[in-house]
Amino acid sequence: MGWIEHDYPDTQALIASVSTSLEAVCRAALSARSHAFLSLAGGRTPLPVYAHLAGALLGGRIDVVPTDERCVPHDHPACNLRNLRAAFALDARFDVSPLTTAEGDGEGSLALARTWLAAHPQPFDAVLLGMGADGHFASLFPGAANVQDGLAPDSGVDAIATLPDPLPPEAPFPRISLTLPRLLHAQEVHLVVTGHDKRRVLRQAQQDPQSPHPVAALLQAAQAHPIHIHWSP
Repeated sequence: MGWIEHDYPDTQALIASVSTSLEAVCRAALSARSHAFLSLAGGRTPLPVYAHLAGALLGGRIDVVPTDERCVPHDHPACNLRNLRAAFALDARFDVSPLTTAEGDGEGSLALARTWLAAHPQPFDAVLLGMGADGHFASLFPGAANVQDGLAPDSGVDAIATLPDPLPPEAPFPRISLTLPRLLHAQEVHLVVTGHDKRRVLRQAQQDPQSPHPVAALLQAAQAHPIHIHWSP
């Protein structure tokens, strides 16, 4: 078993613990080389973690890239870049780089993401992922036609353009997603899971390596890359 499980009584306790973990990672990286490198999930749940980091007075440059992005303009409410930059606005030393073009063009965004990632081949100090009720992480959705391109351990690419099927009604957009090998190219990987329904999906994926849930591929990879799983009701 390559995963390490952390259970909490509530989301507030989970957020506090993940915040402390990521702050420690950043401080260690800054102490070692005056620079930290993170890949961070979008969504509402981790925003308090990012607010904590922004207010922690870390005292050095921290480069951030989203784990995935919707192909929408950067000023769109559904844009992860927009929300990450807002979360880190208190500390200008956080530099959040885009995976998409300013207009959200799909083809141009994939080229931009791959070029940027190729220019930053170093391992992430930490990756923070969430998991959906269908077992997706980043934008690696079970119904996407090319999901295996993103999950294959030998895919040879850092990012893919993908289209969830069905499209989530709350965010019906094509996506750019980092691939599983690129996400695992990290000192630490943290997966946040909330709610009993999602935990049942997680347990199915843990017990069945052939599960159709994409998170099963992440957990299989945990044999070589330990993953911290943080759960709360």
